[in-house]
Amino acid sequence: MHAMNTSANRLLHVMDLGRQPYRPVWSFQRELQRRRIDQEIPDTLLLVEHDPVYTIGKNGSENHVIAGNAELASRGIDVVAVDRGGDVTYHGPGQMVGYPIFDLHQHRQSISWYMRELEGVFIALLAEMEIAAARKPDYTGVWIGDDKILAMGVRISRWVTMHGFAFNIEPDLAHFGGIIPCGIFHMGVTSLREQLGRSIPWDTVKQRVIAHIRDAFAFDAVETVDGRFDPARYADAAATPQPH
Repeated sequence: MHAMNTSANRLLHVMDLGRQPYRPVWSFQRELQRRRIDQEIPDTLLLVEHDPVYTIGKNGSENHVIAGNAELASRGIDVVAVDRGGDVTYHGPGQMVGYPIFDLHQHRQSISWYMRELEGVFIALLAEMEIAAARKPDYTGVWIGDDKILAMGVRISRWVTMHGFAFNIEPDLAHFGGIIPCGIFHMGVTSLREQLGRSIPWDTVKQRVIAHIRDAFAFDAVETVDGRFDPARYADAAATPQPH
């Protein structure tokens, strides 16, 4: 068994799952959250690039998915009602999705603190690229002007987190046109590629995200663990309706 996070030894496991369908990874998160609650694993960060999907949070509305069934089918976009906070969002290729499975007993038992720390990770990352990003009062996420580049939604059980953030590196922004992102009618979305006018290698962005998370949450060490993931193993659990 790995050493647990303590004030003297804060270890972060990072698993890069590559590109995966949404539902099995959701089931995998629930398993990891249970294991973290039981102190079987240290804090863990899942990184994944999802197949196209619209997810509706427990505070969301199906009416905010404005794409019709024909459009959803033609674009291969799934629709899933999930157990995180927030409204409707899109996940898809070109977007880095992160699922921190963190025990906030080892950090600070405050949801608002946790959310602001995650936002700060990406504000700092973008500042390194000379992109001025900021928070917006009354909204979660990270914004560049009136365009969102980072969406967030979490679920916390016994102070252990799941779900997390979606960072737009170079997704097809047209796919956001099928929803009212986060239920916000009057603002848009943007991406790192749109802001820079060029692509940045995925691995470069990933390493910077991990480094900023390490610093923001005061981890002493980061260990990359085997990210090989078999979605078939979680297919049955993924097919079972979950409370949301």
